[in-house]
Amino acid sequence: MKGLRFTIACFTLIGLFSSNDLHAQCFRNQNGELVNPDGSACINTILTAVPFLRIVSDARSGAMGDVGIGLSPDANAMHFNQSKLVMNENPLGISATYTPWLRSLGLNDVYLAYLTGYYKLDDRQAIGAGLRYFSLGDIAFTNEQGESIGNGRPNEFEFTVAYSRRLAEKLSAAVGAKFIYSNLAAGQEVSGQVIEAGKAGAADFSFTYDTDMEVNGRKSDLTLGLAVSNIGSKITYTNASSNQKDFLPTNLGLGGAWTFNFDEYNSLTIAADVNKLLVPSPCPGQPEDCDQDGDGIYDWRQESPISGIFSSFGDAPNGFDEELKELMFSTGIEYWYDKQFAVRAGYFTESRTKGDRHFFTVGLGLKYNIFGLNFSYLVPTTNQRSPLDNTLRFSLLFDFGAVGAGAEN
Repeated sequence: MKGLRFTIACFTLIGLFSSNDLHAQCFRNQNGELVNPDGSACINTILTAVPFLRIVSDARSGAMGDVGIGLSPDANAMHFNQSKLVMNENPLGISATYTPWLRSLGLNDVYLAYLTGYYKLDDRQAIGAGLRYFSLGDIAFTNEQGESIGNGRPNEFEFTVAYSRRLAEKLSAAVGAKFIYSNLAAGQEVSGQVIEAGKAGAADFSFTYDTDMEVNGRKSDLTLGLAVSNIGSKITYTNASSNQKDFLPTNLGLGGAWTFNFDEYNSLTIAADVNKLLVPSPCPGQPEDCDQDGDGIYDWRQESPISGIFSSFGDAPNGFDEELKELMFSTGIEYWYDKQFAVRAGYFTESRTKGDRHFFTVGLGLKYNIFGLNFSYLVPTTNQRSPLDNTLRFSLLFDFGAVGAGAEN
């Protein structure tokens, strides 16, 4: 299993020392579509550095198929949609989440920890901060001959701050800034190059529209959100040229949640999110198709982060049909009784050629006074073993109402 951890830690690094793309090379069929040699659809998963930035660590959203952009706000809005921070009822909130990771692979010391908090300056402004830490555990590094070359503890973290403001009664916006640090194999050597810790900066932008509605004479609340996250510099683990730097997982998310209040004790929320990575689609074709300038580096890897965002909407090798396959869908429901006990369920799905993740999620929530506890469990949906099978998440939340009694109105 130590060898497996080494593979996970260095997966991103391998591409830095290869002149060609890691994807299997596909071929054009008679219809002009890229397919595998056996005629099946070409697997063309979008790969980025520091994918831990997109891991949903919040147990509430983790129980609802990873939805979160339009859910009622709490401290975990720092990950999904920072513009919701100012919509919190309480002036101060803190959340702490622990997620054992890849336990189905037999790894017992890989985990993700996430600590977030917010403070409302007044009814129109709020600030937030979040710290995400991902540990790959203790590993023993080996060379190509299997000989030990030392031990290490790969880890990554992200620190984010955000400012949220109401632009109108029903509309809010936010901007966030983050520092990213990725130490996968610092000090080790690959292909004659010494590995260093990768560092990058990024920004987030988000908007939320929230309105009250009546359905059959009963109150309901509709929330719609848009969030663009991880817009930033490329990241590298060596002093190599800029053409060998990797993209951050820049993401566009659209989401909504509709809460129905049946009476003073019972409420139900239905939520859905659609996400798309704003990163160039890899070119899985032949070198003459992917490296038109002949410099030995595939053209898509040489795009800048900003040009990559715009090109990501129309660069899929198989056209519009493949662009649609790059969308990831999350749906979830949440039932609250007396605002103290919650039952949740959800489903996540994506195309077979873009990652092939499909899973159900379930979870429970408890809230008493200022204290909240959330739990989620990922349910396997196929006979094919997945590294995410049986993933657990645990979150603690604290909402302090008394602290902000003196906040301006």
